[in-house]
Amino acid sequence: GMGLAREGTSVSGPSTMATGAKDHRQSHTQTQLQVPNRLIHEKSPYLLQHAYNPVDWFPWGQEAFDKAKNENKPIFLSVGYSTCHWCHVMEEESFRNKEIGHILSEDFVSVKVDREERPDVDKVYMTFVQATSSGGGWPMNVWLTPDLQPFVGGTYFPPEDGLTRVGFRTVLLRIRDQWKQNKAMLLENSQRVTASLLARSEITVGDRELPPSALVTSQRCFQQLEEVYDEEHGGFAEAPKFPTPVILGFLFSYWVTHRMTSDGFRAQQMAMHSLKMMANGGIRDHVGQGFHRYSTDRQWHIPHFEKMLYDQAQLAVAYIQAFQITGDELFSDVAKGILQYVSQNLSHPSGGFYSAEDADSVPEGEVKPKEGAYYLWTVDEIKDLLPEPVEGTTEPLTLGQLFMKHYGVTETGNIGGIQDPHGELEGQNVLTVRYSMDLTAARFGLEAETVRKLLDTGREKLKQIRKRRSQPRLDIKMLAAWNGLMVSGFAVAGAVLGKEELINQAIDGAKFLKRHLFDVSSGRLLRGCYAAVGGTVEQSSSQFWGFLEDYAFVIRGLLDLYEASRESAWLEWALRLQEIQDRLFWDSQGGGYFCSEAELGGNLPLRLKDDQDGSEPSANSVSAHNLLRIHSYTGRRDWMDKCVKLLTAFSDRLRRVPVALPEMVRALSIQQQTMKQIVICGSPQSQDTKALVDCVHSIYMPNKVLVLYDGEPSSFLARQLPFLTRLQKVESQATAYVCENQAYSLPVTEPAELRKLLLL
Repeated sequence: GMGLAREGTSVSGPSTMATGAKDHRQSHTQTQLQVPNRLIHEKSPYLLQHAYNPVDWFPWGQEAFDKAKNENKPIFLSVGYSTCHWCHVMEEESFRNKEIGHILSEDFVSVKVDREERPDVDKVYMTFVQATSSGGGWPMNVWLTPDLQPFVGGTYFPPEDGLTRVGFRTVLLRIRDQWKQNKAMLLENSQRVTASLLARSEITVGDRELPPSALVTSQRCFQQLEEVYDEEHGGFAEAPKFPTPVILGFLFSYWVTHRMTSDGFRAQQMAMHSLKMMANGGIRDHVGQGFHRYSTDRQWHIPHFEKMLYDQAQLAVAYIQAFQITGDELFSDVAKGILQYVSQNLSHPSGGFYSAEDADSVPEGEVKPKEGAYYLWTVDEIKDLLPEPVEGTTEPLTLGQLFMKHYGVTETGNIGGIQDPHGELEGQNVLTVRYSMDLTAARFGLEAETVRKLLDTGREKLKQIRKRRSQPRLDIKMLAAWNGLMVSGFAVAGAVLGKEELINQAIDGAKFLKRHLFDVSSGRLLRGCYAAVGGTVEQSSSQFWGFLEDYAFVIRGLLDLYEASRESAWLEWALRLQEIQDRLFWDSQGGGYFCSEAELGGNLPLRLKDDQDGSEPSANSVSAHNLLRIHSYTGRRDWMDKCVKLLTAFSDRLRRVPVALPEMVRALSIQQQTMKQIVICGSPQSQDTKALVDCVHSIYMPNKVLVLYDGEPSSFLARQLPFLTRLQKVESQATAYVCENQAYSLPVTEPAELRKLLLL
């Protein structure tokens, strides 16, 4: 099995589990119902994948809880998501098994959850699984009392007992018997565990007044990262390797504040090397662009092939910032490629963005889906597709030969035995850049520019042919949080590159959020919606309100969009959403934001605050940044106070393991250095205004706030920040002022002067 359905957490014994599962599958008891179960009424692609299981599945909700209470049965809760490999495996082996299905339907109330729809449910029970077993991951399978208290949990189970692992059927029978015989003890244990989880998961200001020192914390974070940095291949930790955009963002910020020190230089070098190695590796789809989820090896070579929206969004920003810092077009090319992939593959006509593309698809001439089938190439295929001779080389050469040399394609295939234990991928290749353009050019006596054009032609040809293959499944869920991240991706890249069409795509994304995921009457966000027939959008029957991350990521997207588009309506909406976020999620006792609303999670045993910047940043980290920016746009003291209180609540974790919260460490540094307010007085669309704005966007400044003042004293921004009305244009030209610590620079009208001022 290629890697595991996991997000930086461990699941015990992947190798035995992957191979063992294949051999004793009992195909004769596999069944798909003719008549679907009640999941057929759901909209989530992941839940629909279980609609024909011989299991009496319920979605998460009151109906299931009532049934468990009335019939006095434990709840079996199974959580996964559509691009999770081991979720597919377990569905096939266990949930299609008649006998297992019978036990699940008779002795339990079985509930299926898509963790992307209900991150709150996922987080609570994952906390339990991680605390009580050897790690967490997906599929996550937990048994609960009718009051939703967890008492047993685990991840993937093979269907039958093996040499090293207990089979799922056995586990079910044991739990059924325990529930009948020792129910009182189970309940008591469950309450004890829940109580200790509550105590352990509490994040609060306690008796502290202030957060820790930013200087010390960021130094410590840098040192912790340096310890796990891979000097040779870039990235952090051994295999599996994740792209970790939050870490790259931290390193950029660290470089800015430590520019004159060797540590600062080192931080920049670590980030740039990692980004280059990722861009060359198989984790990047060289044919269709975009990035796969993670690499199963240290070299970024063989990935887990699913593609997630949140990775594309964050990596587009990371690569465009790398370009801002270095001016190296390799980085801007990668960013453009990511956005082109999202436009072509993950965009809905309404302006929204889909969640993901699956790793598995059906190889040509076969019936069973295989991981990566859509992305792999053989020597023969490439020879046939690219037979053209290349002119002017030192030896006879076809485009195919040049292409295979550059991308490391070999006759035997370039996927090692560790990643391919069953030898199913013999002769198959993942494209990965082996040589620089210059080296490949020198090898054949060509110019580098010629090689670049030839490789472009080759990739385009492969892309057209690949479209005829069976496509990986698309998860057509559109989530507010991830759409917010993607709005940032298009807005930031569009601003840096000065490309209106990218900014327009960000605007379309924001319009989609406003039209489909915003409830006008209450001012609240919805969690998500789904693509329906003919380019329309539909809600699920059990529509969910937004969670903290939906607000935090959408607000960030809107702030980035305001700076890119200079349309203050987006800023106004961001401020209104921040007020709603404060009302629904702020912990007035302990500081910081809860992940979910009090009344919505009424039945869940815990109310948590996320304390890790992982594949997605923690919503608290993003909120800390948002509060700093919004404070600069409004001058409202209470938003700065909230930011300080939030950072103080996370003190312990920031002190001990800052590396778990690199995005929050960045916010802490900005809070303690103060923001740089750049005010440009000018009419929004005129050329001289644009020249100054482009100058601001060309420089990487993590602590900047860009304010455009059009000279209208009654405008939204002038009402928020009355001092704007005192700032004048000089000789009726667009004019910039830079403000730090309440002190203004002299006015400047020339971009070159502004640049000097900003780089001080």
